[in-house]
Amino acid sequence: MDQALSVMTREQQIYKVTLAGSVGNVLLMTFKFIAGILGHSSAMIADAVHSLSDFITDLIVLVFVKISAKPQDKSHDYGHGKFETFATFFVGLALVAAAIGIITTGGIKLMGWMGGEELEAPGQLALWAALVSLLVKEGLFRYTIHYGKALDSQAVIANAWHHRSDAFSSIAAAVGIGGAILLGDRWTVLDPLASIVVGFMLVKVALGLLKGSIGELTEESLPQATEREIEDIIKSFPGVYEPHNLRTRRIGNHIAIETHLRMDGKLSLHEAHERATAIEHKLKERFGPTTHVSIHMEPTK
Repeated sequence: MDQALSVMTREQQIYKVTLAGSVGNVLLMTFKFIAGILGHSSAMIADAVHSLSDFITDLIVLVFVKISAKPQDKSHDYGHGKFETFATFFVGLALVAAAIGIITTGGIKLMGWMGGEELEAPGQLALWAALVSLLVKEGLFRYTIHYGKALDSQAVIANAWHHRSDAFSSIAAAVGIGGAILLGDRWTVLDPLASIVVGFMLVKVALGLLKGSIGELTEESLPQATEREIEDIIKSFPGVYEPHNLRTRRIGNHIAIETHLRMDGKLSLHEAHERATAIEHKLKERFGPTTHVSIHMEPTK
């Protein structure tokens, strides 16, 4: 992690990264709406709506991450980590809403064209806006995904992919707008077609985000490979046998592990406790100090 960020709390780091994206989104959103209106481009207006949804999700991430940073209390024994998962869920919902609006608007224009309606050709300003957006959003994606992984924040990673989806939509917009400009009036339909493509790209990204967040909110277990690794760590300790009833789940940016295991019934309570504590420390060393570990010990038969 960058040295400048290492002295900040996790919450402050997420705020810094998200605010940087927010500034970029506001500037791009304004530029795109102006370019879309003046350049007569439905694809660029659709892209501007996408940037607006990016800005809204930035605000959602800021609010929910602040809540998720609260420590454990009497009403939340496992902390507030799932509020970060809620942020990811709402990012996905915002993407779906933006996609529906974009596809509907593009579809109406396409049906009008098929019915003989003449579409206005987009201008050069709309094309330049798409190209500028592509460069800026790809840069924001790389910046945000880097810190999302470093901070182990699913909400920040989701927001990074929101930036990347905007970059993809700018590619589609640039192709549609450029084609409509270069190929002449007969191909102005490429502009609304590009907006529809942008909409479906948004749907794909949104479904991926929703699937992951719903899995966490419904207590989905960690991947089988991770659970096998947990069992291997437990079995690596001498005198520890048959880990079973393993239960795992994510709680925001950390995980919970609950398991039963067997030890020699002749061990003293102190010795058994020391072994269980050593296992707990090893699991926290591997999966992070905030990992919740609960171990139930049973005597060997």
